[in-house]
Amino acid sequence: MADINPFESLQEQIDDAAAYSDVDGDVIERLKRPERVLSTTLSVDMDDGSMAQFHAYRSQFNGDRGPYKGGIRYHPNVTADEVKALSGWMVYKCAVVDIPYGGAKGGIAFDPRDYSASEVERITRAFAVELRPLIGEDRDIPAPDVNTGQREMNWLKDTYETLERTTEPGVVTGKALSSGGSAGRVEATGRSTMLTAREAFDYLGRGIEGATVAVQGFGNAGSIAAHLLEEEGATVVAVSDSRGGIYAADGLDVAAVRDHKRETGGVSDFAGADEAWSNEDVLTADVDLLVPAALENAIDESIARDVQADVVVEAANGPLTPNADDVLTERDVYVLPDILANAGGVTVSYFEWVQNRQRFSWTEARVNDELERVITEAFDRLVETFESSDVPNFRTAAYVVAIERVADAFDDGGNWP
Repeated sequence: MADINPFESLQEQIDDAAAYSDVDGDVIERLKRPERVLSTTLSVDMDDGSMAQFHAYRSQFNGDRGPYKGGIRYHPNVTADEVKALSGWMVYKCAVVDIPYGGAKGGIAFDPRDYSASEVERITRAFAVELRPLIGEDRDIPAPDVNTGQREMNWLKDTYETLERTTEPGVVTGKALSSGGSAGRVEATGRSTMLTAREAFDYLGRGIEGATVAVQGFGNAGSIAAHLLEEEGATVVAVSDSRGGIYAADGLDVAAVRDHKRETGGVSDFAGADEAWSNEDVLTADVDLLVPAALENAIDESIARDVQADVVVEAANGPLTPNADDVLTERDVYVLPDILANAGGVTVSYFEWVQNRQRFSWTEARVNDELERVITEAFDRLVETFESSDVPNFRTAAYVVAIERVADAFDDGGNWP
């Protein structure tokens, strides 16, 4: 799995969809590559007086539909190809749910758990200095991603506003409420995962109530999706994180598992579990619904042959390799793609940006109602394309919708030097 290049996976997904679209081949080639990529080295003072260097990136993939939009992740495996792929997925994610953004992504190659809070702050602010010429509420709007959250967004916003001598809350999203954040943002990705699963089961004539669920990746998105699916009447029987997994035949108490992870750092050794499982056990569990909610390429061709779920809803970005996608399509497993299922995060980020621009806050109920409208309308368009275009799966249908929307915006604006 480590040899799978996520940027090549993205390009393959675009090519697959292009075969079912009338978009000109030259435009397709343009839509497979980022417009620009920042690659920089941050030199940051450490607490012990030494200086450390960190590789950092920001990819601005496409801005035809609006300002670039995308998160910043802190992870040792961050690479230029990874952020290029993720920035491309953001373009098509925004297009499939029809919000007026382009796509970007950034990251720093380090593990923040190995550094003090003051060191992480200095690293974040150093990156903000490098990002300063690129970002702005009408240009490029960063947000949280893997191992980043409100704290880091607040630091980034403060650095930018201080250097620009302005007040510009819309320069980043995913902020704390006290810094201009939006109600409902923390739950947004998990909520869109639940909504997509609910709509998929309704479409299949089954209903989500009583469905058994396995969630691989019990971080923010995975744990919230599990909680909301449980509220809809589903039974979460297996979950896992980077330390291992757990299984309970009669269902896990999701809130209790979340409390256990908060106290111990992982889901392992949860007293209410029947068995300890591996991540692969969770991915291949005999359940109705599988939610991969960790990093990309979690399911390769080999694992896909052993997946027993009827429906897969991608809370993570790119959790299936292209070959795994082919296997699941051949096996008639319904895969609801990341660019719809986890689009709640960027959708509520859009709502946050709108509120920042208006200097007016929405209630959490309004945010959740608007999110449900966006996701259900996007699902309906996805189904319409799936049924009318003779595409092999929902992912291809989603890319057909998204590519045509981006291409239309490019055609409307025209191409000039």
